[in-house]
Amino acid sequence: MRVLVVEDERPLADAIARGLRRQGMAVDVAYDGSAGHEMAFVTRYDVVVLDRDLPGMHGDQICAELAASGTLTRVLMLTASGTVADRVEGLQLGADDYLPKPFAFQELVARVQALGRRATPAAPPVLAVADLVLDPAKRVVTRADVPLDLTNKEFGVLAELLKARGAVVSSEELLERVWDANTDPFTTIVRVTVMTLRKKLGEPPLIETVVGAGYRMPEAYER
Repeated sequence: MRVLVVEDERPLADAIARGLRRQGMAVDVAYDGSAGHEMAFVTRYDVVVLDRDLPGMHGDQICAELAASGTLTRVLMLTASGTVADRVEGLQLGADDYLPKPFAFQELVARVQALGRRATPAAPPVLAVADLVLDPAKRVVTRADVPLDLTNKEFGVLAELLKARGAVVSSEELLERVWDANTDPFTTIVRVTVMTLRKKLGEPPLIETVVGAGYRMPEAYER
């Protein structure tokens, strides 16, 4: 899941980002409304955690424009005011959920995860190729019924390749969907992650390198 946090209180924004990353999410951060608006419309995020009272561009305007654009991106609006009138106004602007400050971080995580499920078209409960099985709901991968110990990034790469149903997925696409904007676009991190993933998947190999294009796996089927 890819998340954008737009919050001008830097310590709070950074704390939210760190916590969500520990949950396996790819998180970008903007510290003002103008930067947040640009990022939200350049990159496809599953969820935007949006402070309402922002410098540069007000959170209300960003929320309203996202809602009007028809994007699948879901908006969780944050505000220091928790009155019923404010919550109603935020939801009427197009926010999908509303969380007053201060909040329990566990609640924020639960709400982001719930919105993320709504932002992404329902995935099949299980994807399989040969004797490899990936359960996205349980975040479990097995091969020949043996559980594999994958990192969050390895799991993310594998899930993207399986969801492609036999199509080639470029390194740029993997970088966009599994990592965040702080990752150097010229890094070899995708290649290295695919290399370690191949080793963990074992033999016979399932990930094919398509020179100059990206990576491909046999077409997955629902199980």
